[in-house]
Amino acid sequence: MSTEGEFHIVTRHGPDRLIIKLDGELDMVSCALLDEALADMDLDGWCAIVLDLRGVSFLDSTGLKAIFRVRGVVHGRGQKFAVTQGSAQVQRLLSLTGLDQHLDTIDTPDAVLA
Repeated sequence: MSTEGEFHIVTRHGPDRLIIKLDGELDMVSCALLDEALADMDLDGWCAIVLDLRGVSFLDSTGLKAIFRVRGVVHGRGQKFAVTQGSAQVQRLLSLTGLDQHLDTIDTPDAVLA
């Protein structure tokens, strides 16, 4: 699935997981697009949902909230949730806020989950 502008969402399936790849800036405008896309996604039947942040070039506080909203939805469904590392800016913000301690981070979307 792709959205207008500089923000894109693409989903693909791994053997046991749904991978949601984000590209562009995850900010106030794109967070609304992510919320809409998530509402339209079929999350049933997957052991895990992976949010691939490797293409996210910028993240702000609304982007942080969006990541944790997705995490909450996934955990509420009893599924595993993981993210891939994003850009240096993304990782720095996650680290500075301490939120990286609350996310399972994997190297690639297909990496083994704990």
